[in-house]
Amino acid sequence: MSGFSKLYLVVAIPVLLSGCGYNTIQRYDEQAAQAKQQIDVQLQRRADLVPNLVATVKGYAKQEETIFIEVARARSGLLSAIQSGDPGEAAAANAQLTGALGRLLVTVEAYPQLKSDQNFLRLQDELAGTENRIAVARTDYNAAVNQYNAYIRTLPQKLTAMVTGAKPREYFNAPGAAETPPQVDFTRP
Repeated sequence: MSGFSKLYLVVAIPVLLSGCGYNTIQRYDEQAAQAKQQIDVQLQRRADLVPNLVATVKGYAKQEETIFIEVARARSGLLSAIQSGDPGEAAAANAQLTGALGRLLVTVEAYPQLKSDQNFLRLQDELAGTENRIAVARTDYNAAVNQYNAYIRTLPQKLTAMVTGAKPREYFNAPGAAETPPQVDFTRP
């Protein structure tokens, strides 16, 4: 191989690689993975707050055992979903925990002294703040997934994605039941 051919290859290979979008695909994929990790962090934070909230309510409402069991099961499901890494499973488990926590908070209405307890109020505020963080993290993740998915569907990047095995990422969507607000009934059976 002549000196000119080697020089040509040294110049041509980086130009070809930069035109195929490989590096951008990798960067967008990493951005989506990082955004997904932020959702997991916030879901984990939420799951960590739940036992403290339940313990505080339990001190006042000992007879509400079925609600505590339901919250514990939903929390366990969320922790399993976080470990699985599947955004759809995490969204569904998060919706289950939201429903269980909603029923727990309805129970709180029957105990006025609990509603004024400082530990309970602090935990309730932390939980509300975490809900906001989850919403922001979900929005950021879905934006990163949108950018990544759109990029790997355009030419010539689509060819690079096919060669490298880059697949579209799944959005973090709320399940259908989360689209309608929960019904709250303060009547006791």
